[in-house]
Amino acid sequence: MEAHRLHQAITYQNVMEILVTQEVERQKSRLSPKLAKYINQVEVATYALNRLPPLYASSEEGRRQQQLKGNKKLRQQITTTVRQAFAAVQRDPIRVCTPIRPEEETESLAAKLALQGIRE
Repeated sequence: MEAHRLHQAITYQNVMEILVTQEVERQKSRLSPKLAKYINQVEVATYALNRLPPLYASSEEGRRQQQLKGNKKLRQQITTTVRQAFAAVQRDPIRVCTPIRPEEETESLAAKLALQGIRE
């Protein structure tokens, strides 16, 4: 529980997530509507983010600096990696993907199951 409170007190952001999301949206907009509807943007972004360096910031100034760095020094790498991510995700169109639930939803489900177990 202590780690959870610490996490709430610290505010930081991986600017690479923003840059990758923008690039995923840009590249997806160039796909045919028929193909685009079968692309899971979260999977594409996750694939790309796992292959790119993080750009964490903990202040507005740091965020601006990381965005500049990402746009100037890493733009081509981001574009190429997102393109590869689209290719990887498209290779297996019937793959089953169960999204991760938000922590609150998971805790709520666990509480419901515990109550149900007590009642039985």
